[in-house]
Amino acid sequence: MGERRVIIAGNWKLHKGPAEAAQLISGIKQALSGATFDCEVVTAPPFTSICSAVEAAKDSPIKIAAQDVYWEDQGAFTGEVSAPMLKESGCSYVIIGHSERRQFFGETDETVNCKIIATLKAGLIPIFCVGETLNEREYGGTFDVIHRQVANGLQNVTIDDPDRFVIAYEPVWAIGTGKTASPEQAQEVHTALRKELSASRGADVANRVRILYGGSMKKENARSLIGQPDIDGGLIGGASLKVEDFLGIISAGSKS
Repeated sequence: MGERRVIIAGNWKLHKGPAEAAQLISGIKQALSGATFDCEVVTAPPFTSICSAVEAAKDSPIKIAAQDVYWEDQGAFTGEVSAPMLKESGCSYVIIGHSERRQFFGETDETVNCKIIATLKAGLIPIFCVGETLNEREYGGTFDVIHRQVANGLQNVTIDDPDRFVIAYEPVWAIGTGKTASPEQAQEVHTALRKELSASRGADVANRVRILYGGSMKKENARSLIGQPDIDGGLIGGASLKVEDFLGIISAGSKS
């Protein structure tokens, strides 16, 4: 993996209001206090809980992410939240193009592209999600899907600082199903993603961008997944909602 620092990012989805968010962050913060770990820890609460999460994470290494963003800075866009607003609220990261946004809310490669550009412009770090459905995998379309999503998602995107750009591979068939890609299956796609980046952005970018695995990672399988040479951490769902489970994955992502 070289010098790429592991990221363990918890996507809370539609869980934890402001009070619960502060409580969970405080629990993670306390558990990490005095512990030896060398990975980056990120949590992504719902929009309404971002400010309380930021406050609770003060004086700790925990970074806060948003689960989505709109591509315009301001305007008549009821219900949307812009990248500058997230930046001002204390976010460091933004999850973009999560499979649930694509499946349930009409996210497309084109809107993902707009959101990545807006996120970078605001000085935030995108976590750009890609991945295939079960049907696409069964019909041998995994690598075509990956190629399309990366090419379209990164159109007109300049990656000036590869250390501040993150991709998450989400095998959609392994999210919330209890199924998990084997370490070898995950590594195969991560390798393909890095080759895509190398072909379009050069070897330096490809070698420095961190690529996370986002399909039902748990403390029981985290070490074997993160141990793969091209897997630089995890985008965690349900296992990020309990301190003990999340801490177990953080521990697995630490090399010290």
